[in-house]
Amino acid sequence: MSLAHDPVPLERLRPLKRVEYERLAELGAFRDEKVELVYGRIIRMSPIGGPHRYGVRHLAQILGQALRGRANIEIQSSFAASDDSEPEPDVAVVPLGDYLDEPPSVAFLIIEVAQSSLADDRGWKATLYAACGVPEYWIVNLVDDVIELHREPGADGYAKITRHGRDEELRVPGFDDVVVRVREVLPPRK
Repeated sequence: MSLAHDPVPLERLRPLKRVEYERLAELGAFRDEKVELVYGRIIRMSPIGGPHRYGVRHLAQILGQALRGRANIEIQSSFAASDDSEPEPDVAVVPLGDYLDEPPSVAFLIIEVAQSSLADDRGWKATLYAACGVPEYWIVNLVDDVIELHREPGADGYAKITRHGRDEELRVPGFDDVVVRVREVLPPRK
């Protein structure tokens, strides 16, 4: 008798719904794990290193001060992207609200700080954020020392992608008075 296992065809798999994922999390199913729900699957998240913490902390400070009372700044919190996806972006600028019963499902801007996760952030995360209508998505690209700006969302991703170096400034969508200097987000060069 053969015990070889054929992989289960994808069409036979049943994706987990966001409400089911949230219930499992409430019950402690992921207590000692850093995971997120993407397209019905539970995905392990990359570990966070010093340069990543630096970028997230500086973004939180800059955006928190500039947008106090006008928008919430969510840090590594759940975002209800769709019925089967609840990623945890590094930074999300979302409308004011308490979000006690459900995570935000609308964002002005989502930001990921990327080093080892760069391929995922450019790939499935960009596609997911575009498909759910996030107007602008930034990747703080620690590998290339730039911020990648993704605009014009559509079902298959963002149509316009630009890269911005240390000497440039970016404006937060929906808040044209809020300027983020790239050099203040990227860690100092060694």
